[in-house]
Amino acid sequence: MKEVKLLTPGKIENLNLQNRVVMAPMTRCRAIGNVPNELIASYYEQRSGAGLIITEGTSPSPNGLGYARIPGLFSKEQVDGWKKTTTAVHKGGAKIFVQFMHSGRISHQLNMPEGTQILAPSAVKAAGQMWTDAQQMQDFPIPKAMSAEELTMTKNEFVNAAKNAIEAGFDGVELHAANGYLLEQFLSPVSNIRTDNYGGSVINRSRFVLEVVAAVAEAIGKEKTGIRVSPYGVASDMPIYPQIDATYNYLSEQLNELGIAYIHIVDHSAMGAPVVPLETKEMIRKNFKNTIILSGGYDMERAEADLESGLGDLVAFGRPFINNPDLINRFKNNWPLTQDLKMDLFYSADEKGYTDYPAHKA
Repeated sequence: MKEVKLLTPGKIENLNLQNRVVMAPMTRCRAIGNVPNELIASYYEQRSGAGLIITEGTSPSPNGLGYARIPGLFSKEQVDGWKKTTTAVHKGGAKIFVQFMHSGRISHQLNMPEGTQILAPSAVKAAGQMWTDAQQMQDFPIPKAMSAEELTMTKNEFVNAAKNAIEAGFDGVELHAANGYLLEQFLSPVSNIRTDNYGGSVINRSRFVLEVVAAVAEAIGKEKTGIRVSPYGVASDMPIYPQIDATYNYLSEQLNELGIAYIHIVDHSAMGAPVVPLETKEMIRKNFKNTIILSGGYDMERAEADLESGLGDLVAFGRPFINNPDLINRFKNNWPLTQDLKMDLFYSADEKGYTDYPAHKA
């Protein structure tokens, strides 16, 4: 019987993984007061059969706390809270990276602490609404265009959070430059209409992202630094623009020069977004010599095909991990996946629809 490559050991630089399955980052909103807790530790521990776990979007800064009940990693209390998760996950055999998600303009003041501000490349309001615990659905506000001082401050917040991540026991960090959050807001000429060195051309629009990546890599090591991108993604009011391929061609070449650990490419077409053309993924693969993680609507068969072809080195699974905490054992034993997915409980505050999905009974 042919070996299943997906289930064989993988690697990210010098980090050995027990298999090539990645648990994709998924916001779950269980961090009461923005502090990771025992419940969150239990959730990730249940899923530690994965080779690599990438956490839910975690804010590097009070200004980045766009959503209700998302965790941060900028205070001692948060560092101590995350230590429970990293300890539990390592005990289960998985490695774990924290995903840094500064939400930028995808935010609301009702979800943020006092004294914070909603920052973005430009004062361009996103269409749509977001949930607030205080007043339920609210329109996105007009963000404040970042000053030169705020660019430096925000970059330093990413660096300090990355150092906190290592202190909390994480194996590395993933910078979220996808799904319409702050870093992707710089890449797009729709959300970034700046006229300084950070706006206009592809090179200028990529500048802040690359500066953040370089600063984090210098602080904690390039082998511990990854990035997530979503070319052709339309989440959070990010329309398609003509220079997408030129943008990701340049970005992936520069990321290769920086020598970081991985690029994580997410394709949301399984959820109704435009397909990321195969040529775009192949272009990034050609430009970037280290690990490529592929993500978006995968099943085992398609994952195996893309690993065999060399398009990617690891494959991330999202929703199947929500209701199949023992996903790896199900893959190994050819057990059926649970289809019962309580979508109405994705972003609630307690254990229901979170840690109460059962493992398979053989």
